[in-house]
Amino acid sequence: MTSKADFLARIRTEMAKTPGLFAASPAARPARPGERLEVLRRELSERWPQMLERFRAEFERVAGIFHRVSSAAEVPAVLERICRERAARRLMAWPPEELGVAIAPRLAAAGISVESMPRALVPESERRRLRDVAAEADLGVTGADLAVAETGTLVLVSAAGRPRSTSLLPPYHVAVFDREALVESLEQVGLALEAWHEGPAPPERGAMINFITGPSRTADIELTLTRGVHGPKEIHAIFVDGGLRQHG
Repeated sequence: MTSKADFLARIRTEMAKTPGLFAASPAARPARPGERLEVLRRELSERWPQMLERFRAEFERVAGIFHRVSSAAEVPAVLERICRERAARRLMAWPPEELGVAIAPRLAAAGISVESMPRALVPESERRRLRDVAAEADLGVTGADLAVAETGTLVLVSAAGRPRSTSLLPPYHVAVFDREALVESLEQVGLALEAWHEGPAPPERGAMINFITGPSRTADIELTLTRGVHGPKEIHAIFVDGGLRQHG
């Protein structure tokens, strides 16, 4: 029977065989990140088609389903088709001001129940009710604060009207975004995070920033992969060429 000392000695022996770690140091925090982010966005605006194509390829590589429409007016029709193909009848969504498009009229006319999250802070009893609604919804619709081209990742910031339950609890998640959300790399995401946290935080901002790369995946000890155990089993992204209206 191997003793603790023998076990640790074997680990030290194996670790000694490695050539050693590379030199590393923390990156310096950027000065005036808000200004730098604005400069970056102007630079990125010139190459967004290439970023979008890379995002699409990486998003589909991690089993995301990508849709592209010309204008925001086409988004409700895409959502209706997704709902019909998956027999989804109950939908939970961020409010129109956060999505940048009104989806309820078209979907309600098609017989799909839509509950929009309130933009204002609500009492705890209402928050519990909305969590229950999200848990029972077939599909959750959100925006995306960032779409990362190099990894196919969607970044969502929680806030009043933008709870993480909308993207985590329903079995299907759809994110709607335009070119303003596109960034090339995780390094650029870091700059955006610094800019978002520059100055005092608004009172309605939530505590969570979710990085979503593909649907939920879980593997057991026998490496059997299952989707949808700890989050949505399917992730869709709808890109709007003509842009979404600004949040009001």
